[in-house]
Amino acid sequence: MGKFLAALLVVCAIAAGGGIYYLQVYAFYDRLEPQIGYQVASPDGTARLSIADFQGIDSDSSPLRYRACFAVTGDLPDLVAYDDPTPLIAPGWFDCYDARRVGEDLESGAARAVLVEADVPHYGIDRVMALYPDGRAYVWPQFNACGTAFYEEDPLPPGCPPAPDR
Repeated sequence: MGKFLAALLVVCAIAAGGGIYYLQVYAFYDRLEPQIGYQVASPDGTARLSIADFQGIDSDSSPLRYRACFAVTGDLPDLVAYDDPTPLIAPGWFDCYDARRVGEDLESGAARAVLVEADVPHYGIDRVMALYPDGRAYVWPQFNACGTAFYEEDPLPPGCPPAPDR
């Protein structure tokens, strides 16, 4: 009887671990519909990029799960540079996006980081884009200084917009 209970416990643990893995990596992501344009921040407000080959994922379960890959096909307007970009890792099955490679390219200067939109979809989270000279682009969300302070319950740095109620 003891061997049966031990085996049952092991099987249940494996099933639970597999279920948790599936939920984290696959279940909560939705593929986004293809797009032909992409709105980005510009010194004058916003600008629209003409794009092709859009692939994107997002999730309602977290504001940090958005990722997108595409190619810019038209002329580039003036864009707002982004300081301290840190690409977030995507699930392995979303193979157009490689955060490690994008991060290395940003550090080496092979790509540049620009602001897509500030404080979207929630306070303190920016959408950032790595843009390559050949038109390839990769987008991810990341905390800005105001968001980091807000979510860590520290005083907000100077220049932050008013924080929402907790």
